[in-house]
Amino acid sequence: MESIFRQDAYATRCAATVMGVDERGVTLDRTVCYPTGGGQPGDTGTLHHGGTATRIVDTIKGDGLDTAIHVLEPGSAAPAVGDSVEVEIDWDRRFAHMRMHTCLHLLCAVVPGSVTGGQIGADKSRLDFNVPSASLDKDALTEALNRLIEADHVVGQRWIDDAELEANPDLVRTMSVRPPTGTGKVRLVEIDGVDLQPCGGTHVARTGEIGRVEVTKIENKGKQNRRVVVALTA
Repeated sequence: MESIFRQDAYATRCAATVMGVDERGVTLDRTVCYPTGGGQPGDTGTLHHGGTATRIVDTIKGDGLDTAIHVLEPGSAAPAVGDSVEVEIDWDRRFAHMRMHTCLHLLCAVVPGSVTGGQIGADKSRLDFNVPSASLDKDALTEALNRLIEADHVVGQRWIDDAELEANPDLVRTMSVRPPTGTGKVRLVEIDGVDLQPCGGTHVARTGEIGRVEVTKIENKGKQNRRVVVALTA
């Protein structure tokens, strides 16, 4: 499957051919829809086919390493294998996820600890860090994040091979989730001069697009496990 969202997170629609249909949903030869993974929710949107518009209520990972299943609204008519269709995402929801996902990369840059978990939402998101509680302050983190956002750093991507990732283990910030390997290459998301780590999610092109944010809560979730909750305020 051609994962258009991985090369161009701003692509909102594409033409595609139906490759499979089952009780889970529809698989295509290419898509702009991001499937749930890495803490980022799957895209919702619309599948246009045969003169009808069918609601996509979720996008989930398929059976292959880089496949996606478009979950259709219950009771709706599905296209047939071989049909030509057009996929359109809910852009406002996706863009909010892009802003929040990029913000969490900035949070990784200002909290000096390994990530133990995380979840992205359209309005607020969170990361869990393996750090002592006394090391984190809401106001200080809020100020640091907004300073990086206002600096309008470029957000780009580049690819390395599996061997290079293995030789640079410090690139991986997450303790519980390893980036997918086995395809021969791994995508790195780079915020110029700020953060560099493997990631398959969608991001904005510059940090200024995130808008102002606020660290709304820091919770104790266990021994040296602190949950930092961030919300979009603009």
